[in-house]
Amino acid sequence: MKKVSFFQSIQWKIIAIMILLLLLAIQVIGAYFAQRLETDLKDSFEETIDERLDVLQYNVREALTAERSDETSSPTIEQEVAGVLSVYGQNDNYSRLQVVDRQFRIVGTNTQTTDIGKLVTGESRVRSVILSGTPVRSVERTSTSGERHLIRIVPVNNNEGEVVGAVYLEASMEEVYEQLSNINQIFLNGTLIAIAISALVGILVARAITKPITEMREQAQVMAEGDFSQKVNVYGVDEIGQLADTFNDMKEKIKIANLTTEEERRKLSSVLSNMSDGVIATNEHGEISLMNEPAAVLLSKSFEQLKGESIFKVLDIDESTVDMMDVQDSGSVTIDMSDDEQFFLLRANFTIVTDEYERFAGLITVISDVTEEEKVEQERRQFVSNVSHELRTPLTTMRSYLEALTDGAWENPDIAPQFLEVTQNETERMIRLVNDLLQLSKMDHQEQDMVKERVNVVPFFHHILDRFEMNKEETTRIDRSIPRDSIFLWMDKDKIIQVVDNVMSNALKYSPKDGVIRFKVQRERNRIKVMIHDQGPGIAPDKLDKIFDRFYRADQARSRQLGGTGLGLAIAKEIIQNHHGQIWAESTEGKGTKVFFTLPLIARKREGNR
Repeated sequence: MKKVSFFQSIQWKIIAIMILLLLLAIQVIGAYFAQRLETDLKDSFEETIDERLDVLQYNVREALTAERSDETSSPTIEQEVAGVLSVYGQNDNYSRLQVVDRQFRIVGTNTQTTDIGKLVTGESRVRSVILSGTPVRSVERTSTSGERHLIRIVPVNNNEGEVVGAVYLEASMEEVYEQLSNINQIFLNGTLIAIAISALVGILVARAITKPITEMREQAQVMAEGDFSQKVNVYGVDEIGQLADTFNDMKEKIKIANLTTEEERRKLSSVLSNMSDGVIATNEHGEISLMNEPAAVLLSKSFEQLKGESIFKVLDIDESTVDMMDVQDSGSVTIDMSDDEQFFLLRANFTIVTDEYERFAGLITVISDVTEEEKVEQERRQFVSNVSHELRTPLTTMRSYLEALTDGAWENPDIAPQFLEVTQNETERMIRLVNDLLQLSKMDHQEQDMVKERVNVVPFFHHILDRFEMNKEETTRIDRSIPRDSIFLWMDKDKIIQVVDNVMSNALKYSPKDGVIRFKVQRERNRIKVMIHDQGPGIAPDKLDKIFDRFYRADQARSRQLGGTGLGLAIAKEIIQNHHGQIWAESTEGKGTKVFFTLPLIARKREGNR
């Protein structure tokens, strides 16, 4: 074999590796230590600054918010701030300290007293802190000396939370970085000494292991070509000899593992290609040998609990009726995993895994949760059924009356107008139903634009109720409880009118004669809450959560008799949710129903800017 030069030999590599590993270890430790030290020093420095700044901020707030008389003997705000700075603003690290009042006027400083009384510049960040109330923290270098300074600008708030001024603090951080520089120099000197020692040790170690390592290298080249028949010579019982024995044992194990790995590779390849859903792998006996996390979540059991269990038992499939070689041809299988508390469906897809001899080696099962899909499909079928029923009823009625008119009833002056009126009413009912369905469809597909504007809801709600007062039956009274102060909201007026109309119409329909409908508007912290309370028959608790579903009627016969479509509250719910509000109902049978909905208020800051 060609002689290897020193810089190509294993000796040089061992020396270089030892030096590099040592250097890497020292650098990693040094970098980590320096980083942590830098972080700790900075944090300690900033904590000290923050603690002092909190005390200073408290005393400055007392000075800025203190009540002052017109007497000449009372101290001015500048004098009080100067007294605070003389006690709490003295620090060697403070290169600049200023106190600014809400008029952007400097009322105290630790540097040039001539700045007192001057206004801060328009480009100053102090102005933005006073206006927004948001503190500022930054580390910057000075343009002249290049020193790093910690800059803190904090607002000073009074007891009501209003900004009455700000404190500007600039503290030098050079002392922290000087400490870091000295420590880094110590690490550098130690690194150079360690490299020299590791080079000497590496030479001695490399010479002792060169020969047997060379033989193992040659044998490794033979093994790389696929020949596992030869062995490495063992020259002793020391560590190198044990390494040679281990090398020979490793060769035998690699030979066995090479065959096993190819089989497992096929399984893992199939698993990795289906990782989006739950994946379960089995051995040739159908026992679970591998399972990913989504499968554990879907089955509510960990891999340790299911390892070795039959896949058919876990999925509750009758194994006696399933041929494992034919299971792949069956395609997907829907499995009902429901219990008394929860409806739960799984879909399982099976894939056969074979070994190198095309023999059955296991199954790859992909499972997915199809509960929501099934619920959506059931809701779709129910919706189609409801629409068909709602359309069939008026169409059947119209056909009966039209047939009667065709058979000669149109000639009867007493009956014909009644039949035509019924036909017209049923036609209008179908038109209302179709319009409501179209509106819900547009809401579902987000095709209906919201035209929001700033509205004072106090006169807005009065206007709606006035309209009901004019059109309602005289025996029904509307009791209003609406605040007198203006309340502004961002909303689509037409949509909210539709919500109130739908809820109020239901209240009027179900209220008894001489009944009272309460309409109450209550302002809460960040929203308004509207309550419409009727004195109708009420709704059973088991039906209360369903009244906002499409086509649901608590009283089927009376709702159809009064001309309802069963979509009014469903439309109201969609509109309120599009306004980022909530709608719900409370009811007691025999004591009426309360329908509540909320709408968010305009934020105070935003309202003030308009």
